[in-house]
Amino acid sequence: MLYRINVALGLALAVLFALLVSMRVDNSRPNFEVNLGDDMAYSPAYGSFEANPNFVNGQTMQRPVPGTIARGAQLLHFESTPQDAQRAGEELTNPFSPATEEGSASADRGALVFRTFCIACHGPDGTGGGPVAQHGFPPPPSLLTGKTLEMKDGQLLHILTYGQNSMPQFAAQLSVASRWDVVNHIRRLQQQAANAPDVASTDAALAIETASEDSPSEEAEPPTNEPDSNEESAPAAEQEPAAEGEQENRSAPEAENRILQPESIAPSETESQP
Repeated sequence: MLYRINVALGLALAVLFALLVSMRVDNSRPNFEVNLGDDMAYSPAYGSFEANPNFVNGQTMQRPVPGTIARGAQLLHFESTPQDAQRAGEELTNPFSPATEEGSASADRGALVFRTFCIACHGPDGTGGGPVAQHGFPPPPSLLTGKTLEMKDGQLLHILTYGQNSMPQFAAQLSVASRWDVVNHIRRLQQQAANAPDVASTDAALAIETASEDSPSEEAEPPTNEPDSNEESAPAAEQEPAAEGEQENRSAPEAENRILQPESIAPSETESQP
């Protein structure tokens, strides 16, 4: 009896192995199963911009609830007017102090943002000599001089947010934190320009000094009622012979003294002889 059971189990195992080999299961495909409408396991999915009958407006992606504020967002309740730009300068405060490490790090981040979005018009040094201005577009004013120095940080942020004149707004491209970084970078450029020596004035002073050395240092003399040079030359010529005559008259007694001196000495020598 036990022998027959073992033989039957062995035959069943052989048949099962033969079936597995003959079916050749594809592991890349899911197993066959019967779905009886189990929506909890297989819920219908809608795309973000796909029509959805579950909402009143028929849209899958819904707008946020009115009054919703994104985490970390800073709301700016201003308009793109010069009056609101000045009001922003009075009401907004720079969250970074340039004297701290956070302020220095903010200026470093602003340098990268400035290089990406601002260098085309303002140039790498902020003087307005970017490639766009070099190809015929009106150059923007320098960020290192003029009204920009007098603007407060909040007013600069307002210009970056809403634009000004031919400058577009960057509210869609830059977050509020990135705009503050750009403001801090501009302040660093202004500080570097203020500490740098004035090369233009130095060159001008050297040019003036060189010109003064090369030019003759003669001053114009006021006109005087003196005779002409021809008239002056004649008395001068007359005075020269007179001076020569005086020199001759002075030299004549000296020559006589030289001649008479031996004669005066000679008798004394003869008298001293025995």
